[in-house]
Amino acid sequence: MSMDDFGGGQAQSDVLVVTTNDVPGYRVDRVIGEVFGLTVRSRNIGSQIGAGLKSMIGGELKGLTKTLVQTRNQAMERLVEQARARGANAVLAFRFDVTEAADTGTEVCAYGTAVVISPVQ
Repeated sequence: MSMDDFGGGQAQSDVLVVTTNDVPGYRVDRVIGEVFGLTVRSRNIGSQIGAGLKSMIGGELKGLTKTLVQTRNQAMERLVEQARARGANAVLAFRFDVTEAADTGTEVCAYGTAVVISPVQ
């Protein structure tokens, strides 16, 4: 596994996604509203056994880390698709929420506020 397997975030996109409530040098022209991207991943029995064994000796659960990064990236991609479809060019106050889904998997929700921004003149 390489370091790329453990990093996330936004690749180049026409929709800017930030965790802040504003973007320096830009003004918010229109607030479109809340957008989110959601995915639920089931647990893999092999990774569960491996995680159980690893928990006895300690250390990072790299397989689970990689799966969580992939899951977060998928949720973020869905968020960007929804924002784009609604006419936004940015998402402000971006966050992730992660919860257990009925003991069968993990739910990851990426959410924020879709807006239209433009450079300040």
